[in-house]
Amino acid sequence: MKEGKGIYFPKIETIKEAAETIKNVSAVTPLLTSVRYSKLYDATILFKREDLQDVRSYKIRGAYNKISSLSKEESDKGVVCASAGNHAQGVALSCKLLKIHGTIYMPTPTPNQKIEQVNMFGEDFIEIKLVGDTFDDAYEASMKACERLGKKFIHPFNDKKVIEGQATVGLEILEQTNQPIDYVFVPVGGGGLSAGLSTVFKALSPHTKIIGVEPEGAPSMSVSIKNNRNTTIGHIEKFVDGAAVKRVGDLTFSICKQNLHEMVTVPEGKVCQTILDVYNKDAIVVEPAGALSITALDSHANNIKGKTVVCVISGSNNDITRTAEIKERALLYNNLKHYFIVKFPQRAGALKEFVVDILGPNDDITHFEYTKKTNRENGSAVVGIELKFSKDLEPLISRMKQQNFYGDYLNDKSDLFDFLV
Repeated sequence: MKEGKGIYFPKIETIKEAAETIKNVSAVTPLLTSVRYSKLYDATILFKREDLQDVRSYKIRGAYNKISSLSKEESDKGVVCASAGNHAQGVALSCKLLKIHGTIYMPTPTPNQKIEQVNMFGEDFIEIKLVGDTFDDAYEASMKACERLGKKFIHPFNDKKVIEGQATVGLEILEQTNQPIDYVFVPVGGGGLSAGLSTVFKALSPHTKIIGVEPEGAPSMSVSIKNNRNTTIGHIEKFVDGAAVKRVGDLTFSICKQNLHEMVTVPEGKVCQTILDVYNKDAIVVEPAGALSITALDSHANNIKGKTVVCVISGSNNDITRTAEIKERALLYNNLKHYFIVKFPQRAGALKEFVVDILGPNDDITHFEYTKKTNRENGSAVVGIELKFSKDLEPLISRMKQQNFYGDYLNDKSDLFDFLV
């Protein structure tokens, strides 16, 4: 590793050592041409498929590189981590392979699917402790356990060995193609992957522009680079759970600030549309964080035309129970799903009138809540309507107003809307 002016930067030699360390554990994932996206952007679009790792994300690289570097004394004491997702699975598999006991702290609301995955990878070498309601609660509990028991904490991103492990993704990309790479789009959560990968390209392919991509609701790296200091964000949108952090690592921030050509943020709803598109059209399952790099392509559509572009697909740990929410968010982003308070006259035939005279031929009611109340002229219902074309919204509202069905539009009423969606 290299230290300059108090700032840590990995050396290529140490990254190559990491590649040697993890070579029998981490798969060399394929770099595949996406014919559809290449045609769409008139470019050569390559997908680095980290979703095809055994643990279905790149996190095994950093976790194994870190845990395998521990001294015998540290290994004998066991390790601790806090995670509700991919990092936990990487740590769990590493513990099993290295025969080191690990304690993994996860928030109590963590879905059973994720808990089962961690148990499957770690088997008898890990113990899961469910603590608190949020990741921050689990993190605090894990740090207290480390202090009390003298165990080593395996950080998901703010660690030199973890960064060097994640950097091996960059080495593989450069080894897998002979053509010059003009752009790499890489998802950014805590910054471990982007810090490591960007270091490799800066040293070995300095002409390549590295574009970091964050969810719009959790732009912690973007804000930090803009402020020129690592900045904690007070509130974040947690939907893109693999990339939603309030604060990036101090180490990763210092590297990314120097190495990244640009940071881009993308709306969560747009990410959801990408997830649906790559599943329906390319038969690829990606988690929200894994879709970030593809989602950001159109922000640089003019720049990447005729260029060679790599999108890092970081993971595929997508819980099938989230499918309805993903579809809903995509429809909302595309202005195709709308919620209203509709005032129905309390008489027979009012609902039929609404369906026949108010709704357009392509409109579909997808949500309806109504309770008939006595001694009132009108009864209010909450109605969700899915449109086929966004241009149909204004005519729909106009018809509702003309025939006195219109009560209110809820998509822009954040408190009520959050209750519905």
